[in-house]
Amino acid sequence: MRRRAVAASALLVVAALVPTAVPAAAAPAGGHATDAAAARGSGKGAALQKALDGIVAEGVPGAIAEVREGERVWRVGSGVADLRGGRQAEAGDRFRAGSVTKTFVATVVLQLVDEGRLGLDDPIGRHLPGLVPDGDDGTPVTVRQLLHHTSGIPNYTDVLRRGHDPIRRLQHSHYTARELVGIALKEPRLFNPGQPGKWSYSNTNYVLLAMLIEKTTGRTLDHEIDRRIVRPLHLTGTTVPTTSHLSGHHLHGYERLPGENAPADFTDFSPMAFWGPGNIVSTTADLNRFYRALSGGKLLPSHLWEEMRTFRSTDRGSDRMYGLGLESRAAYCPGEKPIWGHTGSVPGYGTFSFTSADGRRQITLAVNTSLTMPEKANDAALKVFGAALCAK
Repeated sequence: MRRRAVAASALLVVAALVPTAVPAAAAPAGGHATDAAAARGSGKGAALQKALDGIVAEGVPGAIAEVREGERVWRVGSGVADLRGGRQAEAGDRFRAGSVTKTFVATVVLQLVDEGRLGLDDPIGRHLPGLVPDGDDGTPVTVRQLLHHTSGIPNYTDVLRRGHDPIRRLQHSHYTARELVGIALKEPRLFNPGQPGKWSYSNTNYVLLAMLIEKTTGRTLDHEIDRRIVRPLHLTGTTVPTTSHLSGHHLHGYERLPGENAPADFTDFSPMAFWGPGNIVSTTADLNRFYRALSGGKLLPSHLWEEMRTFRSTDRGSDRMYGLGLESRAAYCPGEKPIWGHTGSVPGYGTFSFTSADGRRQITLAVNTSLTMPEKANDAALKVFGAALCAK
């Protein structure tokens, strides 16, 4: 499948879990924006509303976004949050943020580095002995390589997609973190740790980082993210759930599976399926606030923020680069520098949370379908990013 924008990124958590894409069910377009310019039918707010309506018109049940430009904020929703009840999708709805979780996990790891409890170039075996074998050349996997996806460790979600009906099996799974790592380590190593010119996105890396956080602190991943990030930043809609249920006002998540007439609801999902690489629940406002605080020095000292955003080429060269739990994408606007942030996808949810290079403009966009998002909806999503991130 060709994928661009939200559903396109090869960084999506489990895009490969669906063997064949089929169109998602359409929902009525039309929504609202809270900015006054949108109400007047002109300006950026109106352009954003039109762009979100375009995503919904192409077969996505609902789309929500918060956009910030300097001190101005637009909150926009279109379509429905719940196909059964027909409730309108609202910008404040909660959703599963997928791989955006990786930036949260990386931030906690870097805080532990700042505290002297970890080193970026520590072999992972120093902290989790006997779990991860060295490379074929004897090179150990380091913390930095896990953060940067240069460990060569296979991706456990690639393995799980091989079975029958993989999304539903994963939805009701009860894996432990160690079991997820074990699934990956049964596969042939992709390359030796840190091998020059090699890079491969692997969710297994972030399961290991979650285990590293828990081993180092003696507390659970959800506790540490809540204590270190959620509460200090007052992210009132953000949690690391420990049950399958998604609480509060939220988007229901849908996928159209092969051979099924109606969209399947994947709102409730096993919390352990993506423990570390993609399990956070959040809101558009919270994610914008998180990335703004991160770049503003509220979570990391300057030298570790520089480490985090030292981007290197990936399997897509300079079009998509990766730092430490942070992604850089080629600019959507002519003549402007690349944007940074992270994409995310889990069954039923696609997220795109990015900031312009100068830090003045931000967008978090969430849709309540992902793996089977129609191609034309992907194209419509590009218009949202342009409307949000371009200076003009």
